[in-house]
Amino acid sequence: MDDETGALPEGAPALEMRRITKRYPGVLANDEIDLDVRPGEIHALLGENGAGKTTLVNILYGLAAPDEGEILLDGRPVRIASPSDAIAQGIGMVHQHFMLVPVLTVAENIILGDETMTGLVFVDRDEARRRIRALAQQFGFDIDPEARVETLSVGVQQRVEILKALYRQVRILVLDEPTAVLTPQETEEIFAVLRRLAAEGHSIIFISHKLYEVLSIADRITVIRRGKVVGSRVPAETSEEELAELMVGREVQLSVDRGESHPTEPILRVANLRVRDDRGREVVRDVGFEVRAGEILGIAGVAGNGQDELVQALTGLRRPSAGKVLMAGRDVTGASARHLGGAGLGYVPGDRQRFGLVLSFPLDDNLVLTSYHRQPFARGFVRDEAAIDAWAEKAIARFDIRAPSATVLESTLSGGNQQKTVVAREFSRDLKVLILDQPTRGLDVGSIEFIHKLTIAKRDAGAAILLVSAELDEVLELSDRIGVMYRGEIVSISDGSTANREEIGLLMATGGRESGEGATLERAG
Repeated sequence: MDDETGALPEGAPALEMRRITKRYPGVLANDEIDLDVRPGEIHALLGENGAGKTTLVNILYGLAAPDEGEILLDGRPVRIASPSDAIAQGIGMVHQHFMLVPVLTVAENIILGDETMTGLVFVDRDEARRRIRALAQQFGFDIDPEARVETLSVGVQQRVEILKALYRQVRILVLDEPTAVLTPQETEEIFAVLRRLAAEGHSIIFISHKLYEVLSIADRITVIRRGKVVGSRVPAETSEEELAELMVGREVQLSVDRGESHPTEPILRVANLRVRDDRGREVVRDVGFEVRAGEILGIAGVAGNGQDELVQALTGLRRPSAGKVLMAGRDVTGASARHLGGAGLGYVPGDRQRFGLVLSFPLDDNLVLTSYHRQPFARGFVRDEAAIDAWAEKAIARFDIRAPSATVLESTLSGGNQQKTVVAREFSRDLKVLILDQPTRGLDVGSIEFIHKLTIAKRDAGAAILLVSAELDEVLELSDRIGVMYRGEIVSISDGSTANREEIGLLMATGGRESGEGATLERAG
């Protein structure tokens, strides 16, 4: 382990994880990892996809058991066999995907399950609400305990998760990618909350892939690569470039040179499009735009503003209720996904497991999922297994898909390698239109760099690219033009070369209105 740990005031750690080792079949996920977190410290955990961060915090939270090593709290060894054990020891975790019941109120979500933790059959709801209000006031949360969770913005829902942990009197709080779906303004608000928690003596483990955020919020940073700790730094003595190199093991180009685009004729045209969700609500409202050959149109927006349904309507997964979709001059409104794929549409879905992969199929079959029935992978009605095998091996090497073999089941791969499977398949096709929905979700900085370069190359080869991403920085970096989606409408389209991060973030949060009441469709109801 690198000994450049920086200098913080001495003090006994609140948490120590010593020589933590965890093996899975064919994988050494954690290899004698040491980690300590001090009272009042925000300790960032960095690492590329599959580095072992999730395994380590799952062990801490009782979701996995270490093969070797020990955990100490305030200097004494403890055994944590379940999340209940972790909470009883004062350890809480806020997952990237919130564990909230939308139809329940804030207070109901917070006390849900607490009756089993405390051994009580009945909970004094009035007392619970009083405690929740007191905690919210103590930490500066503007949250109504009686509000239904489904009416809250994503940023407020995250604070409910933190409040839920504080209600259980945790001293150590783990946050997994806490800013992944937040606007820049919400990110600053959550950072203020974390700093206040640290000032009150809480120990915070902050997992993120956003290097500039880590440098802004952390007191110390530990980097894990391939199951080992490879370095520890304090923000004042490091940089984004050094942290990226520690994560990946090589120099990484953190920003891609987008260069000048040379768009030609419109390839994808959308006019007056309206789409309903599974509950029959109109969540895409009179949307219109065009994407030209040789350009990237980015769509920014907080999750839940109709982006999913828009993408599904454009890719054949959901029928629009009104409007037109034209591709290369042909009306493809309501066409099937297979028809659109054959016409030259490529799609990297935001939900890869639901829309991009067959998890029970092997990796090589998933790599040809959209083209197995065409040459060079088929001769008439017969699959050419040799051609599929040869192409799969090339794709695995080119896109750095980390798998024991091409025949391993897709379900056994990590989330990041599943994403790389979809990206390899779609980017290898000759396309007119490429729709990218959260294309780098779950990927490390090295893989993000690679995919961003591929995206620019695909644009320069003449593809019309629609990029939908909750990562505002990704939209700003790649897009020639930027649209903002708010409550089902495109409220703005601007030139990517002059776009301002703060202005785009404000549009995401309010739609450009003086007083936005949150940034999700649920709040419009």
